[in-house]
Amino acid sequence: MKLTKKSHSCVVLDKDGRRLVIDPGGFSEEDAAAGADVLLITHEHPDHFDEGRVRAALEARPDAEVWTLKSVADQLAPAFPGRVHTVGHGDAFTAAGFDVQVHGELHAVIHPDIPRITNVGYLIDGGDVFHPGDALTVPDRPVDTLMLPVMAPWNKISEVIDYVREVKPRRAYDIHDALLSDLARPVYDRQIGDLGGAEHLRLTPGASAEL
Repeated sequence: MKLTKKSHSCVVLDKDGRRLVIDPGGFSEEDAAAGADVLLITHEHPDHFDEGRVRAALEARPDAEVWTLKSVADQLAPAFPGRVHTVGHGDAFTAAGFDVQVHGELHAVIHPDIPRITNVGYLIDGGDVFHPGDALTVPDRPVDTLMLPVMAPWNKISEVIDYVREVKPRRAYDIHDALLSDLARPVYDRQIGDLGGAEHLRLTPGASAEL
């Protein structure tokens, strides 16, 4: 399976000629969702879900489908009947050859005065990849490759490090990094790499790695 990093929290997985895209949001490239057979969206915030990008992908590929939580599905389902599926914690499905399990229920706390919305994470192919969206959800099974939200209004680096320690992946790739300046990246690389207990890696947008 090939992992391609797009800007911010969007990642693309390619396997056996099929493509799965997670969280093509407004901080990602205009074509972040292009060519997707499967689209997974963790929650409704615009840096994870850009309705225009998703609609364009569905219109370009009549067999493409979306799996997401209700708040996003309700925005897409009327225009794409039968192609938008609502999921929640504990659900499992197979799409375009990818086995997906859904973990988590709520977005991380940004501030006590801001109501929490729903958020789900996606575990791909039995633990090969886990994308938590905007939460520090720990799946109930081993994870090989963790997509790690490194910089957000709702986290701090000690929480990121402890999250890696708790999940115990073999490797962790940075996501949710559009707010992190190039000047600060070496600090995050060093501290997460030294203290997280897993191989800590970073891909520039557009770069790929074989998993």
